[in-house]
Amino acid sequence: MFATTTSTKPADVEKKWIVIDANGLVVGRLATIVATRLRGKHKASFTPHVDDGDNVIIVNAEKVVFTGRKLDQKNYYHHTGFPGGIKERNAKFIIEGRFPERIIEKAVERMIPRGPLGRQQMSNLRVYKGPEHPHAAQNPVALDVGALNSKNKRSA
Repeated sequence: MFATTTSTKPADVEKKWIVIDANGLVVGRLATIVATRLRGKHKASFTPHVDDGDNVIIVNAEKVVFTGRKLDQKNYYHHTGFPGGIKERNAKFIIEGRFPERIIEKAVERMIPRGPLGRQQMSNLRVYKGPEHPHAAQNPVALDVGALNSKNKRSA
């Protein structure tokens, strides 16, 4: 007579492994797709209080692109904890530095809800600067983000 809503239990969750090649992809558009996958909102069995998202591997993080003049103009701030200790770095400095994967990590982290569940979902994200990753045993499925929408990929 009436359809019942099912709530996914943590024991019923089936997590997949997805690998995304970030070469030439726009940072914000990549981050929204990854955040959706980490939360599990792409599944019909989405439950807001359960970690039912997939495990996401991103390779070639150093080859992501920004649109417009964001590479030079976008600033990332952090505070040292001392009075007057606010520091700023632009996106170009971070991408050319030692840890370019932090650009993607921060973009995704700011799209995930804060709290214990958000931290648990962020632990399912793995970002690597180069083309190799150590998760071949999990048989990750490649997701072509550039083919989902023509705006996701910056041509030249």
